[in-house]
Amino acid sequence: MTNILAPSILAADIMRLGEQIEAVRKAGAKYLHIDVMDGVFVPSLSYGVCVVESIRKSCDMVLDVHLMIVDPHRYVETFARAGADILTVHLEACEDVRATLELIRSCGCRAGLSIKPGTPVEAVEPYLDQMDLLLIMSVEPGFGGQVYFPESTRRIAQARAMIERKGRDVDLEVDGGITMANVREVLSAGANVIVSGSTVFRDPQKGAAALMEILREPSPLF
Repeated sequence: MTNILAPSILAADIMRLGEQIEAVRKAGAKYLHIDVMDGVFVPSLSYGVCVVESIRKSCDMVLDVHLMIVDPHRYVETFARAGADILTVHLEACEDVRATLELIRSCGCRAGLSIKPGTPVEAVEPYLDQMDLLLIMSVEPGFGGQVYFPESTRRIAQARAMIERKGRDVDLEVDGGITMANVREVLSAGANVIVSGSTVFRDPQKGAAALMEILREPSPLF
């Protein structure tokens, strides 16, 4: 399974966004992680449809759009038209998880499902057949620059074991507090898509290149 870096533009310098996106692309990042926050499901507000549209016009990276919003079903088609390749919604925010995942796929996007640190990993098991990506939040969603919750490693391993047990081809993404010091731990637990904001965008090309070097190391067999 290929390891993928998804730099989170939440930590980017908005005045230099195009330049910084190009830097992480050149360093080997394949995905670009875009957090959409509504100030309701999470306390913060962040990027919306117009940002996704603007990035799509000049960027050929996979746009990994994380909808941290209440009732995301309302906006799936809008973000799909804007150019999202992956749309990830929160289990905790959906009135009808199955219908939302079905809608994402019907729009031609890959469907992701995310859970907060306090939600049991087994809660996503009924939906594994409908998702292409499972996102484990390793901090409480809503703010960048947080410290990785140590108990997340056990949850990542539990999620990987569940995916393997069910025989599903599902990417396991982790977001929150991932640094050069703990990324190997996260990979070893079973993640293959790494979201990183502050670690990358302090120096986009160097940060992304350093993480990519680790992501290219031989991975354990899951």
